[in-house]
Amino acid sequence: MAHWEIEPCTVDDAQALARNNMSAFWEDPTWILMWPDITLEFIIEQSAKRQPRNLLRNREQMRHLKAIDPTTGAVVGYARWELPSSHCITGEGTPVWAEFQMPDVSDEEKKRFDGLHESSWWKARSDMSGIDDKNMEAMKRILAKKLYMKLDLLAVHPDSKGKGIGTALVTSGVQLAEKIGVPIFVMAYKAGRGIYSRLGFQEVDRVIQDDSQFGGAGEYGAYFMVYEIQK
Repeated sequence: MAHWEIEPCTVDDAQALARNNMSAFWEDPTWILMWPDITLEFIIEQSAKRQPRNLLRNREQMRHLKAIDPTTGAVVGYARWELPSSHCITGEGTPVWAEFQMPDVSDEEKKRFDGLHESSWWKARSDMSGIDDKNMEAMKRILAKKLYMKLDLLAVHPDSKGKGIGTALVTSGVQLAEKIGVPIFVMAYKAGRGIYSRLGFQEVDRVIQDDSQFGGAGEYGAYFMVYEIQK
């Protein structure tokens, strides 16, 4: 029996999502190289300031899912999906996957969230600013070939790994993709490749870079994977 539940997100989840996501990213050996002399608690605090505006970005196409521990209420997983613009509204004029669309807020609240976002400290080391350039080029090349639903972010708290949370969050998107008839694209990292492979994603490209010049172990890999709709 699962010890978590998948629910929609709201701007009130900002602090909890920041803790979940930053704790997950902190496990990535290349990601943490970008934040020398910075503590996890500090980066969580700064991320929490940025979350509300990030959650409200492009409401028409973005969908947000959180996994929570029903006993404690803690967020233990998160997924952000981007629907293609042609498939974010139903034929009846209602949002596709409406239950996971971020609830809108007032203009006054948006202004406050903009100010909060701008007040955050978010300055990764400058010499690593181009490390994802090749990854972005590969992703743009693949996305230009056909229409995809995109898994934009997947993060499971380190204390909750191995419980099927990541699989459940991805499966939710797969079920929607099958329903609307649109394949899925994801740029995966080493930690998540197993989940995608088990669910039927196929690798279509990869970019492996040497991060030793930045103090890394020598391998920074991005794996571009696609889930094709089952006919």
